[in-house]
Amino acid sequence: MFWTLPTLLTWARIVAIPLIVGVYHLPLPLAEMNLLASVLFVVVALTDWADGWLARRLNQTSAFGAFLDPVADKFLVCASLLILLELGRVNALISLVIIGREIAISALREWMAQIGASRSVAVHMVGKLKTAAQMGAIVLLLLDGPLPGGMFHARELGTWLIYIAAALTIWSMVYYLKKALPDIRAKSR
Repeated sequence: MFWTLPTLLTWARIVAIPLIVGVYHLPLPLAEMNLLASVLFVVVALTDWADGWLARRLNQTSAFGAFLDPVADKFLVCASLLILLELGRVNALISLVIIGREIAISALREWMAQIGASRSVAVHMVGKLKTAAQMGAIVLLLLDGPLPGGMFHARELGTWLIYIAAALTIWSMVYYLKKALPDIRAKSR
């Protein structure tokens, strides 16, 4: 379970995070660092889809993989937001909302699993939309340059998308909390 192909892809995602951070310490022009970081982020983010698909396809799903996969995702998002915060490309409040939600929902899921009610906080479409908006925004904010055709700039689109992601972040957190509340009330009696 620790060394299946899907789990190795998840481990690769974790190992690649310092590479994305390290790009901004290379002696390269900023535009090249931005391009390299955004390409690395896309490749690493695609392993999230690939490891899940392979785990199902090869019948190699495991409790360990189910634990490690969201941890890798959260590390990737949090590290990228910290880079963007340091570069002045994302607002600190937006970063706090997104990172805070990730911590809160992870804790909620752990607690719900302990009380045998993990189904009430299973991944929902709003969570998937939040993730897609976050990932797209991070790619654009890392790229931070004119997009092909010159009509749009990646930072402008990325900023709008990160605000949408933050709104979806709050919406999904409220959704998961509302779904968990009946089980929380029942177990706290």
